[in-house]
Amino acid sequence: MIISTTNNIDNRPVKEYLEIVTGETIIGANIFKDFFASIRDIVGGRSKSYENVLREAKDTALREMKENAQKINADAIIGVDLDYETIGNRGGMLMVTASGTAVKL
Repeated sequence: MIISTTNNIDNRPVKEYLEIVTGETIIGANIFKDFFASIRDIVGGRSKSYENVLREAKDTALREMKENAQKINADAIIGVDLDYETIGNRGGMLMVTASGTAVKL
């Protein structure tokens, strides 16, 4: 399955536009990650724990979007967009959505 943020695939013309496909995930960061991230904010540096949570959420949303495209026998997903949003009390949850157009090449 080809997944691209562009609206076409080089040398692979789109034969049919199937439908919009999406994948969503909401993931929470636990209190220990929050605590250590706040220390990082004070002393500087990257928060590896938050980076890992973010990467996991992105990968899950992309995987779910791909599975939805496979269910309708798509060859590719084009025009993929990733959106990140904090939700919940004090932004304690991270929502990642992936969307794109499923196509036949």
